[in-house]
Amino acid sequence: MAMKFKVSVLIVSVVLALYVVIGGLLPRSGVIASYNDPYSQLTIFQEVLARIINDYVDEPDLEKVRVGALRGLAEGLDPYSAYLTPEQVRRLNGRTSDGEAESGLVLSKVAGYAYVVSVLKGSPAEIAGLRPGDIIEYIGTRATRDMSLYEARELLVGPRGKEVEVRVFREGRAETFKFQLDRFPRPKPEAKILERGLGYLKLATLDEGESARIRAELESLIAQGVNQLIVDLRGVATGSLAEAVAVANYLIGSGTLAKTIGREGRVLQTFTADPQRQLYRGDLIALIDRSTAGAAEVIAAAILENKRGELVGERTFGAGGEQKLFPLRDGGGLYITVVKYATPSGKPIMGSTSAASGIVPTVEVPRPDRGIAPEELEEREELPPEEPVTHPPAQPPAEDLPLKRAIEILRKK
Repeated sequence: MAMKFKVSVLIVSVVLALYVVIGGLLPRSGVIASYNDPYSQLTIFQEVLARIINDYVDEPDLEKVRVGALRGLAEGLDPYSAYLTPEQVRRLNGRTSDGEAESGLVLSKVAGYAYVVSVLKGSPAEIAGLRPGDIIEYIGTRATRDMSLYEARELLVGPRGKEVEVRVFREGRAETFKFQLDRFPRPKPEAKILERGLGYLKLATLDEGESARIRAELESLIAQGVNQLIVDLRGVATGSLAEAVAVANYLIGSGTLAKTIGREGRVLQTFTADPQRQLYRGDLIALIDRSTAGAAEVIAAAILENKRGELVGERTFGAGGEQKLFPLRDGGGLYITVVKYATPSGKPIMGSTSAASGIVPTVEVPRPDRGIAPEELEEREELPPEEPVTHPPAQPPAEDLPLKRAIEILRKK
């Protein structure tokens, strides 16, 4: 009887959590499809827990059941949402950047696997040989399909010198990489003249303060007589919306630059270009690919929808949002997406699937070494079987084909 009482308490607590979260996230309309009806979902959940009470062979660990249920609930929303245990919340609240080392990997989740969106230049992961598009099956001995994205990221930060081993699926085979966490200088924007009048501006991140550095590099190019510009957004997968909007405004003098949207598609903020902040007015091309994510996609979308220039390369990754931690009574927390970044027309950059996410280029130039695309992996749901080793792993092409195509387009103007 005591066991049944404990499980009954569990049912009430988790069902209440389900009601709050599912009910709170759904649209408040009079007619809701039954599969998306919070009451139907609660009934199913009660049914499952009733089976645990009456039919499960052993006495379950109720704490484990509750945590597992809450994790599944949060992770079913999107890759960036998670249930945090009390210990994880304490670590998050006590975390400082001082002395903390990292890998340099920018991750998302695709089909349950940790997916490498980008690798920061000069980082331990880059030096070890990891690349965008790598699929991480294991971090140490833990399968990434058995953890949230938040947990995967936690395993990749820590004290300087911490040893990390990852098993990666790449080009039909599994490889193991080892590196030590370290602190490293964040990469900076780079500018150069490719030929007379044609400038190249490579962004590295959009972290706090980067827009000022990017402005300085852009002003340097303009002072050298640049009237055609290639902005390289490939590999840019970290940063803030504010920095992205500032950079977009350097290139665009009028119109809407971006929007943020909340529940039910409601527009929360609209960011409009200030003509006084525009620095560059010449021909423009932006290079994008799967390693372009988050704030960088805001810049790409602004260029595209304001018809400011061409986008050359591949579809961007399709991320972009803000998460908020909601403390729970048990000391844990619900870390969920509360804001999505959207294009000037209001389309969310992060869709419900990989195929519905990201910004599509106006001129497609696929990279031969890109690996399995996220939408392909989502469709498969599993990694393909390993291929026999018949040839050495492919190396990135010596020639930058998207950059070459961008130069060709600008030469014709």
